[in-house]
Amino acid sequence: MKMSRRAKRMARHHKRRKQPGLNLVSLMDIFTILVFFLLVNSSTAVQLPGTKDVKLPISSAEKKPEETLTLMVTSKDLLVQGRKVAAVSDILSDPQPTIKALADELNFQAKKKLAAVKEGEGRHITIMGDKTIPYKLLKKIMATCTETDYRSIALAVSQKSVTRVAAQK
Repeated sequence: MKMSRRAKRMARHHKRRKQPGLNLVSLMDIFTILVFFLLVNSSTAVQLPGTKDVKLPISSAEKKPEETLTLMVTSKDLLVQGRKVAAVSDILSDPQPTIKALADELNFQAKKKLAAVKEGEGRHITIMGDKTIPYKLLKKIMATCTETDYRSIALAVSQKSVTRVAAQK
């Protein structure tokens, strides 16, 4: 069967037009970025908020921290979740065994968190205290925490490296 001139011309025209290919370079870039994003954000380690004002004591503990309410004690201020609650000087000068401003803030945080508390366990809290804070202050903070049903208290520390531990033995 013989093709007309028009059919021949259309066949030549369609041969010149190629189907656009898939650009794999751009696709590989996107997947690489996605893999790095997932690697960075899928770590199981919980990061405690850091500050230059707090020098944590050093420990050889192996247990990783859980994500809980964070109470930070600097040399000047008492902070709950980064929000100033009271001044350390005011707390130390107050003769009361507990800290009213801290109790109010902890009760507020307990109402804000809708997680159910198991009977007899209490809520969880992590205290990040400078290694130079007085024991009297720490005692008041812990008494206030237990009074407001934050009975699972963890103290944040810096972990010793394995080489340090071996060198000290």
